[in-house]
Amino acid sequence: MKIETIEIHNFKAFQNAKIENIGAMGVFLGENGTGKTSLFDVFGFVKDCLTENVRSALQKRGGYSEVCSRKATGDISILFKYKPEPNHPLCTYELQIGLDGNKNPVINKEKLSYRRGAGIGKPWDFINFSKGKGQAITNERTLKEDISSAKREKFSLAAFDILAIKSLGQMARFGAVVEFRKFLEDWFIVDFQIDKMRFAQETSYNESLSRRGDNIANVAQYLYDQHKIKFNSILKKMQERIPGMKKVEAKTTEDGNILLKFHDGRFTDPFSVKYVSDGTIKMFAYLVMLADPKPHKLLCIEEPENQLYPHLLEILVEEFRGYTNFGGQVLISSHSPDFVNALEPNELFILKKQKNGYSEIKSISENKNVVKMYEAGDKLGYLWKQCLL
Repeated sequence: MKIETIEIHNFKAFQNAKIENIGAMGVFLGENGTGKTSLFDVFGFVKDCLTENVRSALQKRGGYSEVCSRKATGDISILFKYKPEPNHPLCTYELQIGLDGNKNPVINKEKLSYRRGAGIGKPWDFINFSKGKGQAITNERTLKEDISSAKREKFSLAAFDILAIKSLGQMARFGAVVEFRKFLEDWFIVDFQIDKMRFAQETSYNESLSRRGDNIANVAQYLYDQHKIKFNSILKKMQERIPGMKKVEAKTTEDGNILLKFHDGRFTDPFSVKYVSDGTIKMFAYLVMLADPKPHKLLCIEEPENQLYPHLLEILVEEFRGYTNFGGQVLISSHSPDFVNALEPNELFILKKQKNGYSEIKSISENKNVVKMYEAGDKLGYLWKQCLL
């Protein structure tokens, strides 16, 4: 399942922004203040709306007035177009959030639909809700191509700030809703915090990294115990990329906690994770994340170049590309020319401030002059440094 188009209206730095033709990997490049963080918060915001509710998602970000674009005249609106499978018709999920007369957040529109055939005919609305009330198709699995036989049932939600996909997505008969809810829940928005990885962690069973990466020792132990081939692959890559690196272990301490230890072949005793560089820890965290036996459908990663040596960035791009071969989609923000040098035009999007103060997002593949320079041998990162993108 991959997102192909995103439309954003009145969300922070974006008054009217549209991103099209997003592939398996998309990298978003821009100067400070152009909205890279705001763009990636779109994914976190929608996921928080699902796992909690709209009011809570807004409050975590300072309230409606802080999320809604300055001087906006309409609702906050977010739209995703995605394909569950490569040959499946394009699906659309649309969410519009406003305030009622008492300044309480309300979902004015929530719709999940897909268009039949090659964009011909009226879309099927699997769900269509507003202000806590709406309807959903209940015989979706037997419809095939005959929309006239659709059976719709009306539903009322408990509150105006609860997503319909949260409730209906738990019922097997709403197949499209269930699949989209699972897709959204599986979004992994990376916020690795190196300081959280440096200390011993309570021993527990963890198969996947947390958002902050603070359970990395437990996940490393899990991979070592249950997926030895994957763990050995991580170790081999660390040995190839980090000078002197010989071995990484997750050791249980006397008080029952678990701690990472890194072995440098030039020294007899291993180094505790407390004493290795930020870049070493972060590279290990990325490799552990990418080795997850159950890949996330969507990874959102902000500025992966931070703390990493420039020569590691091209390698990291290849690791992210490799992840997409297993069905995941990777979206990345960056301002590193070294990272961007490893990209192709169809993977790169540029964020720029407009005269009105809002940001726009353009695909580099639409810029014929840049594509010609790239095909002639110029690297995109160098073109970025020369202000030619």
